[in-house]
Amino acid sequence: MSAIGGKVREQQEGSYEKKVGVFEGDVVAINPTVEEYSSILGREVDPDSKMLEYLGESKDGNNYLRVDVWLREVKEGDHFKVSFFLEDKERENRDGTKKQYINNVGTTSWADDESNLFEWFTKGRDYRVAYIGEENLYKFIQKWLSKLDYRHADTELQLDWKKLMRGDLRDLKSQIDGEYCSTVVSLATVVIREVDGETKEYQGVYNKDFLSGWAMKFFRAVDYNNRKEVDSICSKPMRELKPHEKFISQVSGEHGCKNYYILSELENYDPEDNLVASDKHISDDGDDY
Repeated sequence: MSAIGGKVREQQEGSYEKKVGVFEGDVVAINPTVEEYSSILGREVDPDSKMLEYLGESKDGNNYLRVDVWLREVKEGDHFKVSFFLEDKERENRDGTKKQYINNVGTTSWADDESNLFEWFTKGRDYRVAYIGEENLYKFIQKWLSKLDYRHADTELQLDWKKLMRGDLRDLKSQIDGEYCSTVVSLATVVIREVDGETKEYQGVYNKDFLSGWAMKFFRAVDYNNRKEVDSICSKPMRELKPHEKFISQVSGEHGCKNYYILSELENYDPEDNLVASDKHISDDGDDY
């Protein structure tokens, strides 16, 4: 005898269904104002909300800017926010022996001295030392503005750093629905955090790598949640990988995504699938070991 019934699970006020997986989305807003939150995203935001505090000071005393990019998933119209943090400090490695450089199409490279930068990076391009956070932001912009010919000598993709540090994003916001923009493939995640002794779950979007919209077809054709498939990709040199395989390698590698995710099309998040969030444990003798 089957039985289905019981008390409906109560949701906390302001909660909503979280999702995980790979999705294709359009950029609809960047650092929205109160009015844009209402008109574009359909959300009412208090003018004094911290959501609107995009400028601040880092723990090291440097100015920073948070760039919130809102994406609308092309199938169901769900909105997702991916955030980038730019700090007014030049980026260097931990021991200070190398600096990161960025050229005028947003491509980055590392070197111990400017004279040792590769020709492919410098040839015909202006470049400078990169600031913290620029690499991730420009990776996103390159995929979003994918109709630009980045190999052409006349192509430029650079934002005025001083304007950014004042919170002036008009140059970037003007590209929404512009001639160069296209859809972007992103990875929706669930972030697990301890807050006041309680485990909290938040909707997230991986912010270190993206793909152009056309790459979505690969995640419909192959099950990349298969560990053997992923291990096979990660075992190959990056130069041999296709763009979507590089994305998978980046996400799944040692320094990849630390939050809960799946490498298939977007779906509703089930905490029971997340070993960190659920009461499940990995047994020594079961199929999940």
